Amino acid sequence: MRAHRTKTLLFVAVSGVLALALLISDQYLPGLPLQPKQLPAAVVTMGDSTLSGEGGGDYAVGTNGERGNWCHRSAAAPIHQLQLPPDVTRINLACSGARAEIVGADPGSGHAEGSQSAQLAELAKRYRITDVVVQVGANDVGFTETVNQCVEAWVRRAEEGCAGTLRTDWPQRVERMQPKVRTALEDIRAAMDSAGYTPSSYSLVVQSYASPVGPDVRPELQNLSGCPFLTSDLQWIRDTGVPQLANGLHEVAQQVGARFLDHSRAGSGREACTGDPKTGEGEWFTRLSVDWASLQDEARAAHAMQESYHANAAGHRQLGRCLSEFLATTEETASCLPDDRGNLHLATDPASALPSHP
Repeated sequence: MRAHRTKTLLFVAVSGVLALALLISDQYLPGLPLQPKQLPAAVVTMGDSTLSGEGGGDYAVGTNGERGNWCHRSAAAPIHQLQLPPDVTRINLACSGARAEIVGADPGSGHAEGSQSAQLAELAKRYRITDVVVQVGANDVGFTETVNQCVEAWVRRAEEGCAGTLRTDWPQRVERMQPKVRTALEDIRAAMDSAGYTPSSYSLVVQSYASPVGPDVRPELQNLSGCPFLTSDLQWIRDTGVPQLANGLHEVAQQVGARFLDHSRAGSGREACTGDPKTGEGEWFTRLSVDWASLQDEARAAHAMQESYHANAAGHRQLGRCLSEFLATTEETASCLPDDRGNLHLATDPASALPSHP
């Protein structure tokens, strides 16, 4: 009788363990996606022009205006600058001009490619995605419109420049942008979750933006030759507007448990119109650029200046270098800063923390 009871208790215990194992198998084991390990590894970039490679030239066929697609995915984009093992696939979903809803799951109608999160969900079933890098928010705060506003202030020689109204308006724009970016990041999390990933099974990285212009422009270029801005406005863009945007994105990254890479000082000394007046050597960002051929084509004319004030090929190489260094670490927050040799590198010490700006 005792032996039978022992066998019964053993059977119940084993059944309980098996039931628990079955229950766990329907959930996620931390750090392990449900996909087979033999799936090829991949790194994915998402967001807007800063990761699509705008300004780098050599745009992929199908993204240079064909059928209304102006994503401008460049062979010079940061993802192509990463130091990765040869068997890792590089996938660029970023699209020039994208707002947060395009990155998220509900892009609305009319966009050439639809939701980037939906594309990610499909890719996550075919690849073992190790890193998702996102850069979005600048179009939601109207950064391009702000630049245009500052050019108009230069034309009018406005006493307060564009910064006069932006000092109070810009923080409000950043605040309105934050929930939009948070929704997009949550949609990315949901896309990965639907394919069997847990937050610990991949790295989600949010990047801020580098200032494409600064107050140290060459006087002969502080006009339509390249940088038509008032010096006071250039100072505000670099030292206040861009850092405030970075702080807003950092807060959102923390809210969704994403890592954060700060670019707000990445272009210091290498902004547009700071290098050789004729060749632009030494600059990491394009000056005011006009594609004159596109002005002759009604369908392309609206995009004739699309490359202006974006990273050029040299800039994308530098930004990609720093991102590569960040992905190789486990740091939650870091900054990209130029070194004394003029190259961009990762800085993780406390002195490189995000600056505080009014």
